[in-house]
Amino acid sequence: MRSWLLAFLSASLAACGVGSDDGIVDVAFIASPEDLSAEGLRLGLAGQHVRAALSDGLVRLDANGVVVPGVAERWIVTDGGASYIFRINEFDMPDGSRLTAQAVRDALQRRLRQLRGTSLGLDLAKIRDVRAMTGRVIEIRLTSPMPDFLQLLAQPELGIDLDGVGAGLMSRTEGDDGLVLTPLPPERRGLPEQPGWDDLVREVRLHAVPAREAAEGFAQGRFDLVLGGRLSSLPLASTGPLSRGNVRLDATIGLFGLDVRKPAGFLGAAGNREALAMAVDRQALMQPLNIGGWLPSTRIVPTALANGASPPDERWKALSLEQRRSTARQRVAQWRAGTGREPQVRVFLPPGPGSDLLFDGLADDFAAIGVTTTRAQTASEADLVLRDRVARYASPRWFLNQFNCTVSRTQCSDDADYLVSLALDARDTSEEASYLLEAENTLLAGNLYIPLGAPIRWSLVRADIEAFSENPWNIHPLFPLSRAPI
Repeated sequence: MRSWLLAFLSASLAACGVGSDDGIVDVAFIASPEDLSAEGLRLGLAGQHVRAALSDGLVRLDANGVVVPGVAERWIVTDGGASYIFRINEFDMPDGSRLTAQAVRDALQRRLRQLRGTSLGLDLAKIRDVRAMTGRVIEIRLTSPMPDFLQLLAQPELGIDLDGVGAGLMSRTEGDDGLVLTPLPPERRGLPEQPGWDDLVREVRLHAVPAREAAEGFAQGRFDLVLGGRLSSLPLASTGPLSRGNVRLDATIGLFGLDVRKPAGFLGAAGNREALAMAVDRQALMQPLNIGGWLPSTRIVPTALANGASPPDERWKALSLEQRRSTARQRVAQWRAGTGREPQVRVFLPPGPGSDLLFDGLADDFAAIGVTTTRAQTASEADLVLRDRVARYASPRWFLNQFNCTVSRTQCSDDADYLVSLALDARDTSEEASYLLEAENTLLAGNLYIPLGAPIRWSLVRADIEAFSENPWNIHPLFPLSRAPI
């Protein structure tokens, strides 16, 4: 995985010993309060973290973003990677119901039905069958091998619950100062009792606040950890001397670019949309934010994830920036001459000082080819809207599923969807990679998405928080923050 975390606010003293230690870890999510209590399947970052704490899956992600056992004690992979067999940790749930392989199977089947029509449902399309083999063994069979399947299975939305009772690691209570999560003792999770448990662990208190309040609260010692930072709020991370040296950046992979929401007028032609993509100086976009090592991209799928024998090159690799812009200017001039109008685009970015810097960079790039750019106040009135999402697993399928016609109608292609569906039953990895690359090229030809590079995610971490590690998924589990030994 690439390393690009070196260059932001290096230096300084860590903020430790600030405020009083009340035995509680205070975590601030940059989110709305509703996100912490969100139900259903479409969860934001805060909701995903709460769900993961309250409903363990067959497997889960640890603080390093690595798959570890969850409800399943262990597993084996057979049939060349097309069969996963899990041994369940069978125990009694808090409501008295028994967690068995059959109960887990039923919960998974129910969740798979609920996820139909979502991008996560598309990611899970290789699941052919889920069956309980004995009281403690469950098998999941795939249509073809999927190396990233366990990573996908560890997603918070796939946590196991029986009639609304989660097989979780923590319990929740609503406090006056925030949502409080308490680690469940091991005997309530089907594990041997741990002597002195209450003396070993800490509660985790969650807050949902705006970005500026989160950063200021960290600098004042009110919060021990801030999660959910994006490019839009990145300049706020340095609100005082106690924040410097505590900014942590995840080397994420995912989608960070502009959706063409209104392909009309100047944006009605694929060549004109490509002209905007060619005009962007991607490396220069991040210079005002002092982020070193950020990898720009002109493709939907990062070239490092290509599975084929010959990975694709970045688009327009043989052209310099000025050569790209020269071609783009010619297309702008042709459109202007044919219509008698000046080309203009409206861009929507989430509010925040980081977005202001990004907009200035994009406006300068588009102006270099003769296109005027204005800032839209809402996504509904914009021609171009920022898409900013971290990948769930490192496969081209995740990227392409984000543009499936069932979830992204304007930016999709029926032909690309068909090619992705063929990849589900491909005979080998080479054939699958070929289908997926052809699907990506089909989407790129439409130029309904302008890739910029990798998403940016930042956190603020107090020096004494040990259970935090940067990872490409931007997932930082809450249970390890309690210092629970099991």
